Amino acid sequence: MKYVDGFVLAVPNANREAYKQYSEKSSPIFKEYGVLGVVECWGDDVPPGKLTSFPLAVQCKEDETVVFSWITWPSKEVRNAAWEKLMADPRLSQENNPMPCDGKRMIFGGFEVMVDL
Repeated sequence: MKYVDGFVLAVPNANREAYKQYSEKSSPIFKEYGVLGVVECWGDDVPPGKLTSFPLAVQCKEDETVVFSWITWPSKEVRNAAWEKLMADPRLSQENNPMPCDGKRMIFGGFEVMVDL
């Protein structure tokens, strides 16, 4: 059964192109470890909430935009086997491929795919 890792983060507007390049550089590496696909979405209609919202969840500042992304794996087992290797891959290190945003405010989680149309 397919498995998805989902992410929400705030990226400075000035770093939009740098984030795109970061993702384009990282995605092929993820695919080497079994990822089926990577989707990166730049927020366009993401209203701030009063109690809960994507902007609140990542403490989005006025000069930032919410990014919503997901990585699709063939299974949770493939994902679990790959994550430790991915995190140890020097091509994904902060020195070789710095994240152009504050990763401490990123929220993420793993999800079992229930319906895939």
